[in-house]
Amino acid sequence: MKIICIGRNYTEHIAELENEKPADPVIFMKSDTSILIKKQPFFIPDFSKEIHHEVEVLVKINKLGKYIDQKFAHKYYNEISVGIDFTARDLQSKLKAKGLPWEKAKAFDGSAVVGKWISKDQFTDLNDLNFKLEKNDEIVQQGNTKQMLWKIDELIAYVSQYFTLKIGDIIFTGTPAGVGKVHADDRLTGYLEGQQLFSIVVK
Repeated sequence: MKIICIGRNYTEHIAELENEKPADPVIFMKSDTSILIKKQPFFIPDFSKEIHHEVEVLVKINKLGKYIDQKFAHKYYNEISVGIDFTARDLQSKLKAKGLPWEKAKAFDGSAVVGKWISKDQFTDLNDLNFKLEKNDEIVQQGNTKQMLWKIDELIAYVSQYFTLKIGDIIFTGTPAGVGKVHADDRLTGYLEGQQLFSIVVK
């Protein structure tokens, strides 16, 4: 199982980090050990003093696929969720400045929160889904999938050009604006169309 993440997929988030708008989806990977174990807190790692939350809509692949045509991409998943791509922003900035890969800042143990999976059939339009992240009961990030530069089916088709998608693979589809630092004792709660799909504590 692999975790495929999409960066810079929301214009306002690109602007807040002062990044360049990409011509194609930005892809990076997280390790399988990056998934935060259910009912466990997220522990701030010793190597970073600036861990940021990034809430995202998630898609779980349900069958093997390679070079998937966009018009058939909807057949390759039937469950979605929300999660967090935790990012060691200080470490990432240092790595980017040197032109080095991001894995240490993005794929460390426990850096991927995966919420409860729900059927996509609950929703009439996957390109118009509201989602949000609350920190200590206050909204810190909110977005809608219609704001994506590349929609879910486009991403599946694009990613499958480079990586064979396998059953159980997870795609993180990008984060909206509002990313920010987490602190010990914060509670982070994620919602998709009003449904709470995860709630974790930071230690």
